[in-house]
Amino acid sequence: MKKIISLVLVFITASSMVSGCSRNQASSEAPAPAAASSEEASAAVSAPAAVSFKENATISYLGPEGTYTEEAAETFFDAADSFLPKETVEEALEDAAAGAADYAVIPQENTIGGAVTNYVDALLARDDVYVVGEVVIPINQTLMGVSGATIEDIKTVCSHAQGIKQSEKWRKENMPDAAAKEMASTAAAAAYVAEQQDKSIAAVAAPGAAALYGLEVLAEKVQITDANKTRFYVLSKERMTGGTNAVFAATCEASRIDDIIVEIHNAGVELVTIHDRPEGSKLGKYNYIIEVEAIDGIMEDQINEISAVNDIRFLGSFDTVEK
Repeated sequence: MKKIISLVLVFITASSMVSGCSRNQASSEAPAPAAASSEEASAAVSAPAAVSFKENATISYLGPEGTYTEEAAETFFDAADSFLPKETVEEALEDAAAGAADYAVIPQENTIGGAVTNYVDALLARDDVYVVGEVVIPINQTLMGVSGATIEDIKTVCSHAQGIKQSEKWRKENMPDAAAKEMASTAAAAAYVAEQQDKSIAAVAAPGAAALYGLEVLAEKVQITDANKTRFYVLSKERMTGGTNAVFAATCEASRIDDIIVEIHNAGVELVTIHDRPEGSKLGKYNYIIEVEAIDGIMEDQINEISAVNDIRFLGSFDTVEK
């Protein structure tokens, strides 16, 4: 059954914010808005109407089949929906922005590997999609090879960068001489091993990839910790409001990030995470992706207050589904 999240669906077009990290100045000529009565204010912040995501939706995700992203998409959405594996996150995002898909699902952060930086960059590069949901799934990395292969046979281990990072400790302890080869996804690594039919090559991938690509499981749970999880963003070209979390993008020098944290505190929400990526024009200037949380729900006036800081861009609000 499709996950139903209590959100108010608001359709807007993406807009650009002006530069800098100081608060926008309101026009002195603008008339003051009429004060709302306490009854009106109460109604404005009452529980939003429950709405579901689109039925019979089309979802683009980082493929091929058998990736953790596919598992995340299937966890969040209905089995009756259509799932489109894509070669890259950029293609999945483009599908959502262009309307070729209703939603896109992309990895965001892992317990061990941290932020998936190239996918964070792909999201920050766009201003035509919004985060509308989040799904968290456990990650149980599995070592797999062709029929008849043993751990002693393996000379090369293929996986996504995150899979390589997450299995590093286990590989050093159990197959220290095996080289690591980075692939576009864990499932792409499994597909590659199946195609090569070489007993010296193995993949670290999701457990289901072994059956999907006709491989044998050589070792289970090769990640550093059983607490290993990855969270994924669900994105759409249509904005939603009303979730317990919101995410913003900011561009400024590191010395100015304190101003943004103060604004977040003043808005009455809690800072959850900040990830920084090089802005590209000068040392010390960064693109930031900032998540905040309000247990009772993110309100529109809080979004507006944070967005009133120049060069802060609202990326979306959402609730989380955890497997």
